[in-house]
Amino acid sequence: MVQLTETAVSKVKEILDTQEPKPAGLRIAVVGGGCSGFSYSMAFENSPGLLDKTYNFDGLKVFVDQASLLYLDGAEVDFVETLEGSGFKFNNPNVKSTCGCGSSFSA
Repeated sequence: MVQLTETAVSKVKEILDTQEPKPAGLRIAVVGGGCSGFSYSMAFENSPGLLDKTYNFDGLKVFVDQASLLYLDGAEVDFVETLEGSGFKFNNPNVKSTCGCGSSFSA
């Protein structure tokens, strides 16, 4: 199961409320690419896929496809704000190594 912190849920809902037309929820996925083999993807979706797992976080629907679930089991998504910038951060226990820039990983 993938988890979202309260901060992440709040930020996604804030962004979601500015979208027109309003999407049904957020898709979180693992996609091939990056210097370490995989990277994370987050995008708004109008409807879940046929085999998606749908999570509900305080009214926010999050869709995850079956293949991505293999890599995201036990992962936590947070929203962080630092002096260097702000963004969503994945804390994933399945990651074996990351690249220097931190945007891709291997599992």
